[in-house]
Amino acid sequence: METDVLKSRFSNVQLELLQLFTEDVPSDELLVIKDILTSYRFRRATEAANKVAAEKGWTAEDYEKMLHSHQRTPYPASNK
Repeated sequence: METDVLKSRFSNVQLELLQLFTEDVPSDELLVIKDILTSYRFRRATEAANKVAAEKGWTAEDYEKMLHSHQRTPYPASNK
């Protein structure tokens, strides 16, 4: 029952990390682990963005246009 509660509150990655790190680690090692996990997430996000760009055929010129465009969602004027 307790395992079911944990599974409903944590993702499979979180559960795996909890099992791997049942003891405290020194602060310097914690920073290394955070850096590894952050690098992994950044790499995955970059890969996903590159995949979308390739599928849409975006070029450096397209990115430059997007950078300077103003495609904001229009909101109705509020009555203040």
